[in-house]
Amino acid sequence: MRWRLIREATGRTGAENMASDAALLAESNVTGQAFLRLYRFDPPCLSLGRNEPADEYDQAAIDRLGLDVVRRPTGGRAVWHRDEVTYAVAAPIAVFGGLRKAYHAIHDRLALALRSLGVDATLALHHRPPSSTILNHPAACFAFPTGGEVLVAGRKLIGSAQVRMRSAFLQHGSILLDGSQDIVSIVSRQRSAAGGETTLSAVLGRRVSFDEVANAIVAAWGAELTFPQPPPTSTNLHQPPIPCSTRALVKS
Repeated sequence: MRWRLIREATGRTGAENMASDAALLAESNVTGQAFLRLYRFDPPCLSLGRNEPADEYDQAAIDRLGLDVVRRPTGGRAVWHRDEVTYAVAAPIAVFGGLRKAYHAIHDRLALALRSLGVDATLALHHRPPSSTILNHPAACFAFPTGGEVLVAGRKLIGSAQVRMRSAFLQHGSILLDGSQDIVSIVSRQRSAAGGETTLSAVLGRRVSFDEVANAIVAAWGAELTFPQPPPTSTNLHQPPIPCSTRALVKS
């Protein structure tokens, strides 16, 4: 399988990023192509999982802080996207032989990339498959590791989620460069669990750049990657993107 690499030099809004990921999923489902996209958010953005109850978050606090908010097409819990490398993989499910196998295989490649930077990255033991419906309490995505996720010294470094569209799937996630996920707790109506994450800067004791991590991921993917291609636009979507404004989010 040949992979199309999409590496974006400048950040985009949460709504634009989620529309691009959804477009890649739709394209993969129709054409059978496989994509690896590396990108970031500008401005910083709070994303909620597809099935996460929006009323668990304080709209007044979100407005007061002026946060950009988006709902992801994938499941999982809230993520604060600020200082990170965000990755997206859209591909036919058959490439990996199943969604769970894909989850592990993608994290294997990401862990290999991080180890090339000197990070002792491992995969969490598998207890249960990642779910978009298990939301027992509000919590940052990085609060609790699940099976197959990338850990360093027992702390979560990459948070990922999946969604399926017939014969294709999308998996995307955040590789934390610096900062924290504390904003998730700040805007939660209930005090959420937090502090289970770590960052590359904390692990390596130095500033780690977007380009350094992106280069490592490209090298780990290897010769399967083709030359960079422009991403599909939202006009290619087979279904409309999920509402992205904070007002529409809280009413969803």
